[in-house]
Amino acid sequence: MTRKFSGDRLLIATHNAGKLEEMAHLLEPYGVSVIGAAEMNLPEPAETETSFVGNARIKAHAAAQATGLPALSDDSGIEIDALNGAPGVHTADWAETPNGRDFTIAMQRTHRELEAVGAPSPRTARFCCTLVLAWPDGHDEVFPGVMAGQVVWPMRGTQGHGYDPIFVPDGYDVTFGEMNRWEKNRISHRAKAVQAFVAGCFD
Repeated sequence: MTRKFSGDRLLIATHNAGKLEEMAHLLEPYGVSVIGAAEMNLPEPAETETSFVGNARIKAHAAAQATGLPALSDDSGIEIDALNGAPGVHTADWAETPNGRDFTIAMQRTHRELEAVGAPSPRTARFCCTLVLAWPDGHDEVFPGVMAGQVVWPMRGTQGHGYDPIFVPDGYDVTFGEMNRWEKNRISHRAKAVQAFVAGCFD
């Protein structure tokens, strides 16, 4: 039986301001406010697993153990079929530079690699999100969400974050980067994972 979350404030185990803002917006209708790991001065644990759920568990349990509070973490990324599922769990790694993360560089690399393998259109892909809610006693609950679509080139739009300007979700003709951010939040992989979380963990 799924353990329920009780309370009106939730620790989100992320240092990503964009993700924190999305989570705050998604959980607001349920009367839940959020606080991020950065506000709690928590370190970022090394993400050493090879799956979204594995890395999400690392972050959630580290935050729960450090604070004594239930902690919700997110691990997400884009899987591209023509690249055998890459970048996948390495989605953020492709953006790493000596000066921090630059997702324009990551999107340019994605395009180069697709061209190198001669990937035909449509270049099908999916954004994946796995949420893990962990308690200080070591228990956790897992909630996945997926948004299918395709990657396009050139980059389009300045909304959102990460790989949004090259991803067109199924059923739409605009990229996440061109979409109103709150419309994206309504249909995204993270929204689907949050819906599963709310359905499973709220009375």
